[in-house]
Amino acid sequence: MNHPAKSRAVVLLSGGMDSCVCAALAAKDFDVAAVHISYGQRTETRERQAFLDICDRLEIHDRLMVRNDALRAIGGSALTDERIAVPESHLIGNGIPVTYVPFRNAHLLSVAVSWAEVLGANKIYIGAVEQDSSA
Repeated sequence: MNHPAKSRAVVLLSGGMDSCVCAALAAKDFDVAAVHISYGQRTETRERQAFLDICDRLEIHDRLMVRNDALRAIGGSALTDERIAVPESHLIGNGIPVTYVPFRNAHLLSVAVSWAEVLGANKIYIGAVEQDSSA
């Protein structure tokens, strides 16, 4: 019995827990392509390795690794500006944390959507959390 080909999906995969869960869910139902974007974040080397390991584990073969230097140049976040201290997680508190990267997810999504158009993918997965927003 022939199984119909799975439709394509692009997953934004940072290597963190949220995007890993998204990738695992997407891989169940779609032919997944994963994109990783380094934007000058302090953890980029570790994130890139996690991206590769997760892709290997989920057997995701179509991978795109992109560098976006705009977010580091813009600054304004402890994740991209070494002059801003990264607080302990229990000290972050309410409001917009210093680890918020201004409009980051829109930058990431623009790359994912562009690649999805090229691949003919009709789904995009992103593991965003409330702290990724400016409230």
